[in-house]
Amino acid sequence: MSSGSTIGINCPGLSCSQPSLSADGRYVAQVATFNRPPSRQRIEVRDWRTDTTETVAEFDHTVSARPSISGDGRFVAYQDGQAEDVFVWDRTDDTPSGPIEGPSKAATLVQLSKDGSKVVYLSGSDTYVHDESSGTDQLVPNVRGVAIDPTGRYLLYAPHDTNGPSLTLRDLETGTDEIVSNQLASAGTDAVSAGGRDVVFHSTADDIVPGDTNGKSDVFIRRFY
Repeated sequence: MSSGSTIGINCPGLSCSQPSLSADGRYVAQVATFNRPPSRQRIEVRDWRTDTTETVAEFDHTVSARPSISGDGRFVAYQDGQAEDVFVWDRTDDTPSGPIEGPSKAATLVQLSKDGSKVVYLSGSDTYVHDESSGTDQLVPNVRGVAIDPTGRYLLYAPHDTNGPSLTLRDLETGTDEIVSNQLASAGTDAVSAGGRDVVFHSTADDIVPGDTNGKSDVFIRRFY
């Protein structure tokens, strides 16, 4: 049996929230809010190894910024929740790019893939997958994006049609779908493993697994291959 350790997020005089951790655990993107009650916020990246903090952006409001960091800590996607714009910050040149959705529509950030190649965002009733290298967007209409796998290929989404499946996994390269759950279910970011093999979700439905009749919320893993 082994024991772990806990490291607190250092925010002297501030309140920190909305953490997003890199794959190796070295970097954490977080939001620091100022004043009581809070009236402004700063998005920052903390490097545990060097004990340093870099500022990504600052806003004079506290609408959720939802930072999402890549696996190597190089990229951070975040939103200006008040302006409804999504940006991507590159640590190598300390510059942001965006709004990635363009000036003509409002957007809400879902997640940056761990390899930093794709950004999932919502706009209206649709989901878009933004390719960082080409600057192009792939439209997945009339669905709510929930998560993307670490490689940026597989999108977990929830259809707006309540008569169909509650969670579906799409292969963005082939356009094919796999049903994750036909029963009422939900999931969070980082719910899809690399290559779309496994999806973690939770549900209170009793007929997902035979014999489950307790009526309580349970956690499930759907494996496709």
